[in-house]
Amino acid sequence: MVSEAALESVLRRDRAVVVVSLAVLTMMAWAYVLWLMNEMSMSGMEMPDMRMSANPFGAAMIPALQPWTAAEFVLMFAMWVIMMVGMMTPSAAPMILIYARVGRQAAIQGKPLAATGFFAGGYLLAWTGFSLLATVSQWALERAVLVTPMMASANDVFGGLVLTAAGAYQWTPLKDACLKQCQTPLMFIQRHGGFRRDPLGSLSIGFQHGLYCVGCCWTLMALLFVGGIMNIVWIAGLAIFVLLEKITPAGRIISRSVGLLLIGWGALLLTSVLH
Repeated sequence: MVSEAALESVLRRDRAVVVVSLAVLTMMAWAYVLWLMNEMSMSGMEMPDMRMSANPFGAAMIPALQPWTAAEFVLMFAMWVIMMVGMMTPSAAPMILIYARVGRQAAIQGKPLAATGFFAGGYLLAWTGFSLLATVSQWALERAVLVTPMMASANDVFGGLVLTAAGAYQWTPLKDACLKQCQTPLMFIQRHGGFRRDPLGSLSIGFQHGLYCVGCCWTLMALLFVGGIMNIVWIAGLAIFVLLEKITPAGRIISRSVGLLLIGWGALLLTSVLH
């Protein structure tokens, strides 16, 4: 029989391992984004007739009107995946830590859950799916000349519409429903059949949690096409906002307040076009 003190010691150790693992994963993703941004700067992104093609070894400049190759699509997709890992892992940490704690307690009782990595992997799998859609959107927006070679909005009408839509979404019932699932990890688990002992079940519930997170934040991620996909201030600001609206008691108030600001900003841009 494991004593309460020994159990708490084991749980603290496991918590430290998970926290360090998530922190390392997040820092590696951010390090890649920062490195890629530096490569873009050194590659001469100020040239209006060129665009950046991301790759694992740096940023190459190619003619803006040249069609994407299959390799370029895959590499852009990888860039989005890594960026989403860096932005979304911190906000998923509370849920992952709860899973790890319950998993250790279950293991001590002889009823182990699947490894925490399966749950976290399912969550990131959902954001990988979003990254695929974001890559397709980037390709389409580039072909429509709605984003610049810096991968930011090239049109005030487009930028205004995205800002307004993102702000309005913050007030929708769907946003409320998805955010509630993200803010109450234990209630989410209880609503979806509890913790799972098999790897596929654990992966599945992590994926479901990730889908709610995508449903909560997808319009916010669309704002990257306004401020710039490689704009570090914009990326960091969105990541911090997502974290605050999920983990703070006033998350709903913060969410709706920012929604109003986005609507106002978008309306200002659209008005400036009319004048």
